[in-house]
Amino acid sequence: MYLVDTSVWIDYLRGRTNKATLYFEDILDKKVSYGITSLIYQEVLQGAKSAADFKKLVSYLDTQYFFHPADEILTYQLSAQLYFDCRRKGLTLRSSIDCLIAQIAIEQNLTLLHNDKDYEVIKRIAPKLALYS
Repeated sequence: MYLVDTSVWIDYLRGRTNKATLYFEDILDKKVSYGITSLIYQEVLQGAKSAADFKKLVSYLDTQYFFHPADEILTYQLSAQLYFDCRRKGLTLRSSIDCLIAQIAIEQNLTLLHNDKDYEVIKRIAPKLALYS
């Protein structure tokens, strides 16, 4: 199963072609199981260009499968640990939200489909994170 990151959704919805969007199209064509998190949902909606666009995105994204944190406290602690471990090793992340998305992927044994360099950084300290970019 795949967790499809915001970076892929944005590129896909804007018609951008790259390795991740082509792979996503293949997932859609083959009806492979995938989903999003609530944070990905929020980030994609935040990028809407108009009220009509927002409404269309809500309608479409509401049909997606949602992956949730395994534990309402521990998941966030482990996410913060990922960020802390990166910082301690001198690795800079642009978003702590990416740590939470990565932690959910790890907990649920998902492959994270992305086009975001933060995940490659996180992977350096979290080898259990399965990535495709």
